[in-house]
Amino acid sequence: MNVGRRVDYAIRALAYLAGQDSERLVRRSEIEAKQGIPRHFLSKILRALVGAGFLESVAGARGGFRLRKPAAEISFLEVYECFEGELCLIECLRQDGSACDFTPVCTQIDVWRTARQKLFDYLGSVSIADVADGAGLGGRLDRNGDGGLS
Repeated sequence: MNVGRRVDYAIRALAYLAGQDSERLVRRSEIEAKQGIPRHFLSKILRALVGAGFLESVAGARGGFRLRKPAAEISFLEVYECFEGELCLIECLRQDGSACDFTPVCTQIDVWRTARQKLFDYLGSVSIADVADGAGLGGRLDRNGDGGLS
């Protein structure tokens, strides 16, 4: 399993929005600057998050984004699966069981099944509220004297 950039950037964006006043509309450019997310990724990610029902988008000069549902109700697992699909550590665990002829007699499948379940449960228990980030990564770097994001 590899957590791709889209998932990382989506969680960064959601964490930043979770750290803002719930009624405040936040511009894409602010999220980009505060969380160090490249513009070409962020636009696509925000559209996907709106489509998945995590965000509300308001158009116009005073528009922006805000969470559509409480941050405590958005899990890392939901965000991961929004971008990567079903959490799966090894193909033989796919629901239809057609990936491998040896699945019915495999001696290691229970290890992978247990690992998947533990990761599934853990990511399902961690919410965006747990990592809310009102300052943004760039703001925290500045406070630590490490410079800002470019």
